Amino acid sequence: MTKVLTFGVFDYFHIGHLKLFQQCREYGDYLVVGVQNGEYVARFKPEQEMLYTTEERAAMIEALRIVDEVFVYDTLCDAVMEKTEFDILALGEDHIGERFDVIMEWCLAHGKSVVRLKRTPGISSSDIKRTLRMRRPKEADE
Repeated sequence: MTKVLTFGVFDYFHIGHLKLFQQCREYGDYLVVGVQNGEYVARFKPEQEMLYTTEERAAMIEALRIVDEVFVYDTLCDAVMEKTEFDILALGEDHIGERFDVIMEWCLAHGKSVVRLKRTPGISSSDIKRTLRMRRPKEADE
């Protein structure tokens, strides 16, 4: 059995997230999804508006037939990688920068494969949030 690991916040769950999971399944037959802890996100991105709690997001992801296992994490680091059983790490196109380079190096040093997955064109959680803010009546902000 080949286990694929992917991760994210998964707030404002949308078709792009589902397609990400479908792409992951092309590489393996068991999908492990890490859901980032909302308290951790709030600590480092206080401007981030979260729609769902960590528990709600984890429950939604866990309810999907395509997902086999869900865990909650603060930040993806060596300790989290070491205690998670997987063969392939699936990164999205937006997972770039030094912290992802470190994760990829850890994977390669520990015999794990890394794949890059394509985004679904025309959809993102940030766009959904912007659209909802524009539709909100002015009185709601007061």
